[in-house]
Amino acid sequence: MRMLVALIAGSLFGAGLHLSGMTDTAKLQGFLDIFGAWDPTLIFVMGGAIAPMALAWAVSRGRKPLLGGTFPAPAEPKLDRRLILGAVLFGIGWGLVGLCPGPALASLGYGGLSGWIFLAAMIGGMILSPTASALLDRTARRG
Repeated sequence: MRMLVALIAGSLFGAGLHLSGMTDTAKLQGFLDIFGAWDPTLIFVMGGAIAPMALAWAVSRGRKPLLGGTFPAPAEPKLDRRLILGAVLFGIGWGLVGLCPGPALASLGYGGLSGWIFLAAMIGGMILSPTASALLDRTARRG
């Protein structure tokens, strides 16, 4: 049952990304081009995603999930060098290609070879990330 619900939720998420234009790289790059031909329409998409999620978090507080053990604990709001560096790298990648992980996966079916190359690069980054993080930690400790 849990896998079926995950499949339905993932399908709805992918359909929402596609219908809202989040899988259109030109639209995303237009959103990020604030000093050029800025396209602010994706603000409504983000608001449409954040508002129901905020409501779900508020309603779920103190409850147990219907199909799982427990909800994950919220992350500590810690703004450090690692978070800033990761956010900058994510933003650079998003701006260069016009895709982030969710829309990239949602567009694999029609994205052609470039979509698969993006997926391979994204997986490569995920694999290299712990090593790069450990290297940054060692460098920071040395001063």
